[in-house]
Amino acid sequence: MDSAKKTRLNRRRFLQAAGSAASLGAGRAAAGGVSLVTDPADAVAAAAPARWAAKQLEDALAARQVAVRRCESVSQAAAGDLCIVAAGAGSALAREVLGAAGVTVAAAPEALGIVAGKAAGKPVLLACGHDARGLVYALLDLADRVENGGAPLAALAVRKPVVERPATGIRSVTRMFCSDVEDKPWFNDREMWPRYLDMLAAQRFNRFNLALGIGYDFLRQVTDAYFLFAYPFLLPVSGYNVRVPELPDAERDRNLAMLKFISEQTVARGIDFQLGIWMHGYEWIDSPHPNYTIAGLTKETHGPYCRAAVRALLQALPAVSGVTFRIHGESGVEEGSYDFWKSVFEGVATCGRKVEIDMHAKGMDQTMLDLAVATRLPIKVSPKYWAEHMGMPYHQADIRELERPKPGREASGLMKFSSGSRSFLRYGYGDLLREDRKWGVLHRIWPGTQRLLLWADPVTAAAHARAFSFCSSDGVEIMEPLGFKGRRGSGIKGDRAAYADASLRPRWDWEKYVYGHRVWGRLLYNPESDPDAWRRYLSRQFGAGAPAVEAALGNASRILPIVTTAHGASAGNNTYWPEVYLNQSMIDAEHPGPYRDSPVPRVFGNVSPLDPQLFSRINDFAEELLKGERGAKYSPVEVAQWIEDYAAAATKHLAQADARASGKDRPEYRRLAIDVAIQAGVGRFFGAKFRAGVLYRIYEQTGSRTALEEALKQYRAARASFAELADRGKVYVRDITVGEHPQLRGHWLDRLPAMDADIAALAKKLDDAKPGENLARVKEAIQEALGRPRRAPITGSHTPPPRFRPGQPLDIEAAFSKAAAVRLYYRHVNQAERYETADLQARDNRWRASIPATYTDSAYPLEYYFEVKESAGPAHLYPGFSGELANQPYFVVRRG
Repeated sequence: MDSAKKTRLNRRRFLQAAGSAASLGAGRAAAGGVSLVTDPADAVAAAAPARWAAKQLEDALAARQVAVRRCESVSQAAAGDLCIVAAGAGSALAREVLGAAGVTVAAAPEALGIVAGKAAGKPVLLACGHDARGLVYALLDLADRVENGGAPLAALAVRKPVVERPATGIRSVTRMFCSDVEDKPWFNDREMWPRYLDMLAAQRFNRFNLALGIGYDFLRQVTDAYFLFAYPFLLPVSGYNVRVPELPDAERDRNLAMLKFISEQTVARGIDFQLGIWMHGYEWIDSPHPNYTIAGLTKETHGPYCRAAVRALLQALPAVSGVTFRIHGESGVEEGSYDFWKSVFEGVATCGRKVEIDMHAKGMDQTMLDLAVATRLPIKVSPKYWAEHMGMPYHQADIRELERPKPGREASGLMKFSSGSRSFLRYGYGDLLREDRKWGVLHRIWPGTQRLLLWADPVTAAAHARAFSFCSSDGVEIMEPLGFKGRRGSGIKGDRAAYADASLRPRWDWEKYVYGHRVWGRLLYNPESDPDAWRRYLSRQFGAGAPAVEAALGNASRILPIVTTAHGASAGNNTYWPEVYLNQSMIDAEHPGPYRDSPVPRVFGNVSPLDPQLFSRINDFAEELLKGERGAKYSPVEVAQWIEDYAAAATKHLAQADARASGKDRPEYRRLAIDVAIQAGVGRFFGAKFRAGVLYRIYEQTGSRTALEEALKQYRAARASFAELADRGKVYVRDITVGEHPQLRGHWLDRLPAMDADIAALAKKLDDAKPGENLARVKEAIQEALGRPRRAPITGSHTPPPRFRPGQPLDIEAAFSKAAAVRLYYRHVNQAERYETADLQARDNRWRASIPATYTDSAYPLEYYFEVKESAGPAHLYPGFSGELANQPYFVVRRG
């Protein structure tokens, strides 16, 4: 059964079950008790994280008035109790139950089983794991069923064995300290941390990264320097008088104690603790009013001090299992400073235990990789996934032209690699995925596309999860919502979730996003997870309205990633915030605002997609229409239709939720309803503006008054949608800050005057427009820009070769029954390279081509797709996107 059919079937079952879930007597005390059996001789069950998880289950049952008895054997279980056995999958007790059920738990890290059966002649419910972390997940799953189910013992009736193993190796969340004002409260909150980490463990995240020194990209105009150069904020280093003069020693010592507490609490739950040290510069430039400064350091002592400091810090924090470094110029250290980084790596390597080094990929070159590998420590390199945003659920087929390496392009100074010969690594995996690599690759979702509003879509979350093992990648690190709140000195004291309406404020900011974390975590662990893992939570929260809530937020959540993919006004999050979009002019290239990270002329219609290989620019598509030469790329009108449809679906399901959901007066529902409505409005806005952009380009090319009039209608419709969502957004404060510049702060309401000015400028052009238009091709182009685009499904089939042998030709064969011509696009999985092409030849109802032996003689996998032209209509991409837009739109073949 394909994923789309499975999704529809699961949804029908959910609709049938949701209405009754709320009526199962949630407040009724259980008739019997639970005997929880853990054998002290079982090393897996006796591990500290497993013991903690068993206590979580015990507490969940107790909260539902279920008596729990702790036992060391099944024979000690009380008569009439539900007997739950917590065990390692390899224990004799677990093997007995698993064997009788005909079930095998994989001998793989974090694999788990939840199986009903018999042991010692008694009915039991086995929760087991291949290792302690797997057992933690099994026990926490049972606790979650108790918390979110109806009658607690009925919620533990597991009728079908649950056997799972992780699809994504590293499933990490990063919480960032960026603001003295906004982040000190949560950093120092000893009550918050256990609750937050409980949530991460329950949703099967296995790494937590606390990032320090990420509040600035460059050390200019620094005002808020808390933790910016982290070491002296945490500890003194013997032999160096490096200090923060404005920081009392007692506060410095409390910072270290707090960091030790956080790391130990993390590890106690079976989660790895990663410490991010993003800044190694120590001199603030052109910064007359910083709140903290660094004293006692010179250029000569900088490297030796950092070596000693990172060693001392890791020795003081034994629960830290890895460190993340930004090694490019934004670290405050000039790219190519190999001696400095060798010193830092030596500090890690000599701390007395094995600690992973994770290097942010931007600015990376082979020399730096070799330095890290030479430490003999575990090495990860973490490229950005979809630049500093989140796009659709696949790795972009190509990067923008602005990031492509240019022959002979060299730079100097702080960013000489990132801005020069290694520019292709700024915003993607670059050349890191060679088959013979000696480092792991961890993809990082940067907080650019969506920082504030709720996101949770099971369909695309599962597809993203599959993408994070791309070419044996190691996993993903998600930078949290609100991650850059208050960055670069823009922090404002008060509610970090930015609500003006106090009744909507969560106690802790992350509590707003618990459903999104649940969807991410469960589907990263297993993209085929039983939907009950998130639906039972929704049913408890919203009763009969749960299915509509899931559908409303799911559809809304697909909008902004599509916008980001198709319209990359900037790859940088400091410039482009599509969630609270600062308008880019249709016509004024002389005043592009912040959008200088964009092709010239810098106007809306000339913006490059973040994936220019599969998506067309607005201006390019309009010109195709006028020439009658439709290309195969996805057009801005198709994109407009996608997001308009998702906006309509989100709005429809939100209305259903309003009619059916329980607890609509509670903040959980109100927050969700507001954010869904805003995102639907964003979809309508961009949909109409994309159409307006195409129509305006038709006017520019032809002078057609009709095209200009229709462009104005669409632009005004876009503006109306934005004004409506801005009004819904009044529950948020008027200055939502993720940075100091206008595009990084303010409110949706602030964005309307720029739209009004641009619309007025377009309206003035009506005076010079042609009064009539008789050319059929112009009329057809206008109709297509305004209409509903349709691509007939392509009839074809292709089975990728299982492997290729380096230095031998790779034969490609496909069947396309209606094709008139087929072209193969292929490339190494290396974003420094561009695609090669080959025309396929037809023979015996098959199309064939061969990738040359000289091209397969490479250390990289191959990726490819087809462009198929039929006798009539536009060309097609194959495989392209499925109906849910949640698949990888190209094929990948690995080396044999």
